[in-house]
Amino acid sequence: MQQAFRASIFHCLADPGPQAADSAVEYFEDGLLVVENGAFSAIGPAEDLLATLPDDTQVEDLSGKLIVPGLIDCHVHYSQLDIIASYGEQLLDWLHRYAYPEEARFADADHARAVAEFFLDELLRNGTTTALVFATVFPQSVDAIFAAAEKRNMRLIAGKVLMDRMCPDELCDDAESAYADSKALIECWHGKGRLGYAITPRFALTSSEEQLEAAGRLAGEYPDTWVHTHLAENQEEVEQISQQFPWSRSYLDVYDHFGLLRDRAIFAHCLHLDATDRALMAQKGGAGAFCPTSNLFLGSGLFDLRSMTDAGVKVGLATDVGGGTSLSLLRTMSAAYKVLHLQGQSLPASRALYLATLGAAEALDLDSYIGNFAQGKEADFVVLDPDGSTITARRAQAATSIDELLFSLIFLGDDRNIAATYLQGRRMKV
Repeated sequence: MQQAFRASIFHCLADPGPQAADSAVEYFEDGLLVVENGAFSAIGPAEDLLATLPDDTQVEDLSGKLIVPGLIDCHVHYSQLDIIASYGEQLLDWLHRYAYPEEARFADADHARAVAEFFLDELLRNGTTTALVFATVFPQSVDAIFAAAEKRNMRLIAGKVLMDRMCPDELCDDAESAYADSKALIECWHGKGRLGYAITPRFALTSSEEQLEAAGRLAGEYPDTWVHTHLAENQEEVEQISQQFPWSRSYLDVYDHFGLLRDRAIFAHCLHLDATDRALMAQKGGAGAFCPTSNLFLGSGLFDLRSMTDAGVKVGLATDVGGGTSLSLLRTMSAAYKVLHLQGQSLPASRALYLATLGAAEALDLDSYIGNFAQGKEADFVVLDPDGSTITARRAQAATSIDELLFSLIFLGDDRNIAATYLQGRRMKV
């Protein structure tokens, strides 16, 4: 079946960089996006492409709106949705006061299923079509998020959290059970439809060396899975890591020692790294998840995008709810701009979108499937409506370029500006 969508269309072909290189983006003011059997088959000026379509092609006229690739969230906790915007505390205290008690509720499979359904509807409502998701220590919480994603035909990566120390008893597993539960979940869900499994030690602080060794063993046995964890988010956490693993050169060195630094390894935060860490991450193929709203909310620090990309580390944007304060990647892009501005770094609109689309796909090693409108990629996309709110409508009227319009939507937009979200060419109703 062939479909076509007429609107303004914008996507990235490569990283536009801090100077917003025009050669890295493609824009059609009056464009046509053609989808066939759930994949993109053509893109170009509407006037040129309309004449080439078969007579029975369904053409949806979205004039006045802007089509961009589906947004990709590189790190988010679905189990923390109900504690978003919980007052006060820095990371370690926040975990014990809010996150751990909330995650204990996911021992109840019915609760996990209810939250998973609501969470994915909220992602889609905000234009997020792919996510790398933390579940909890309970296998049923992983089953719940995968089942909800499979029902929606949504590309999603998730995994069971591994913790066997420095956490409440009810959230504590051990090296043997962590390995066995994860292996069973991999065999059940990994590669099923659009789903992928992530081996998920919470962070090195809450895993013994035996458990990290077991996680590394899984990573070696299943090299096409992902590794998903936290790294150098908070200075106190970094100091405790040096005490727990006195033999290590750095926090990242702990993961590398146990075989968890490799292609498809995604590390959230990466705030307190040095040049040696960044070079090693690039060499081994690891990627960083930039979580600006969470880093500001918990007072953790400022992500240094320039140093990461100069070192050759892949970076994608992430909401990190519930430490993060919004599931909207538009709002997350605006926070990223502010974080970088404080460090004398620039983030043009095109590069902000890159970090949440093609750049995020590259970080997750999914850029052959998603991230832009290249022919053959899965037809996940979002329709942005500048008239979604009165303030964005007024600002859009004053915009004199696509860069200005996109920048205003990043700063002023929210779920009201998501006119529609499509997964493989199918409009999702949420």
